[in-house]
Amino acid sequence: MTEAPSCPVTFPTARRHLFDPPGEVLQWQRQGALHRMTFADGHLGWLLTGHSAARAVLADNRFSNRTELTHPPVPHPLARQENRQLPPGFFLRMDQPEHTRFRRLLTGQFTVRRMRQLEPRIEEITSDRLDAMERGDRPADLVQSFALPIPSLVICELLGVPYGDRAQFQRDSAALLNLDSSAEQMSAALVDLMAYMRDLVLRKRAEPADDLLGGLVAGGELDDEELAGVALLLLIAGHETTANMLALGTFALLRDPAQLALLRDDPEVADNAVEELLRYLTIIHMGPVRTALEDVELDGRLIRAGESVAFSLPAANRDPERFDDPDTLDVTRPATGHLSFGHGIHQCLGQQLARAEMRIAYPALLRRFPGLRLAVPAEEVPMRSHMTIYGVHRLPVTW
Repeated sequence: MTEAPSCPVTFPTARRHLFDPPGEVLQWQRQGALHRMTFADGHLGWLLTGHSAARAVLADNRFSNRTELTHPPVPHPLARQENRQLPPGFFLRMDQPEHTRFRRLLTGQFTVRRMRQLEPRIEEITSDRLDAMERGDRPADLVQSFALPIPSLVICELLGVPYGDRAQFQRDSAALLNLDSSAEQMSAALVDLMAYMRDLVLRKRAEPADDLLGGLVAGGELDDEELAGVALLLLIAGHETTANMLALGTFALLRDPAQLALLRDDPEVADNAVEELLRYLTIIHMGPVRTALEDVELDGRLIRAGESVAFSLPAANRDPERFDDPDTLDVTRPATGHLSFGHGIHQCLGQQLARAEMRIAYPALLRRFPGLRLAVPAEEVPMRSHMTIYGVHRLPVTW
């Protein structure tokens, strides 16, 4: 049995297996939920690997999500405090009551009922992409031909962002999420995206529209900078996360034909399969981070005020105390309780939209192309190991 680390560890990122968290973080998890960790800027804080403890911290308002209080778990081009300013309206990194002010304006837009109403349009978009794939060349890159366009089209229509502008915002959002980008590249991408969003807000003011951003503009509760920041957050989160789940999930299924066949052949499996893929793959793999606002005792350890806690959500979602046989992909598993969408007040606002897109897109792809297979050896698929959201850069497939 591997002993719990006796000295501070660093956040593990190196994977020996494509779909599994780093081996050492799973080994440490078996020894406890909390481990002393040295952050990338030298801060001495904690690494959290256990499911129950992670859920507790995410729901505890004694822990802050504010950017200026947290420390980067891995080297980051914008690690210096003066480079870490986020736009007004980027409520993901706010605490209450500021967070509540923005969140309440949006909650009604992402209810289960609203997402059910969107499903016919999601089905139409998915079918269109499959038609285009069928007409196109083989091999095809599943990322560019299927996984990225579906959530991008949906969030663009929902927000009121012209899909024809996708090359710009996809390029800039990729630069923001790539830890290999320089601080200058990240800052330039953020400036570029905010300028685009400000211009879009002005267009909505001049020509009112029946879309989410148009509704926020008409509501009059946010100023232009806040509107641009909210739109930026929703646009990036709305296409990057689901696009990577669609591509990485397909990759995992192609490597496990028995599980693929279950999802393809049984319509009743889709809901569980989506939850299981979210749990098993956990694409948010470098955080989140919370900072204690006061001394907090957790799992028999004292987290002092000012200490940051970095989460390994992939490890928490493989916790054997919460999930039986956690390292096995089982699309029939009722995988409720995973933390892939977070927990507490910051739980992903768009989770029902993401679920709807995956529930529709995975079976449609597998049924349209029953002979779908990788066009290159699995080890040649380029992984997003240095991106804040895990996945694949490209997925060459044929059928």
